[in-house]
Amino acid sequence: MRTAVAKAESGEGDCLLLWILVWSELLAFGALLVAFMVMTLVDVGNASFLRAHLHPGLAALNTVLLVLSGWQAALAVRRGADLSGVRRSLVLAGLLGLAFAAVKLAEYGMEVRSGIGGVGTLAELYFLVTGFHLLHVVFGAAILFLVAWRPSRSNVVMIATLWHAIDLVWLVMFPIVYLT
Repeated sequence: MRTAVAKAESGEGDCLLLWILVWSELLAFGALLVAFMVMTLVDVGNASFLRAHLHPGLAALNTVLLVLSGWQAALAVRRGADLSGVRRSLVLAGLLGLAFAAVKLAEYGMEVRSGIGGVGTLAELYFLVTGFHLLHVVFGAAILFLVAWRPSRSNVVMIATLWHAIDLVWLVMFPIVYLT
């Protein structure tokens, strides 16, 4: 039987906390998305105005960036990957995450100039849910770079898992916000 110290050094003890974090994030985003969907039904006029001024093409580009980034994170987790390959994949995942952030900030600029801030609660929910996700992407990219600098197997697995949760949130958010 392995000791508690050996388990802690291998990162096995972190698994429960990781999944608690992932599920709590998914629940928080789920609540925000449900609120957004309810508001689109309650405030149909402003929902139409909001959707007319969103940029689904940029959101689709961001979807591609995050999927490619998630692919790079998955490559970093592969068994048998050499240290330089792990680092390269984590850095590429982080750079693609930052590219997502740059596109999203450009999109925000266009949306603010179009006047969607004036549609009340619905606009607030839009900026809250997408902004909260954007903060997760930026923070996650920073952690990807940090883990790339000093990779350990358990840290690579943990950040890749969290990164995939961030991707999953976007993959659910994209059709709800931009395509309905």
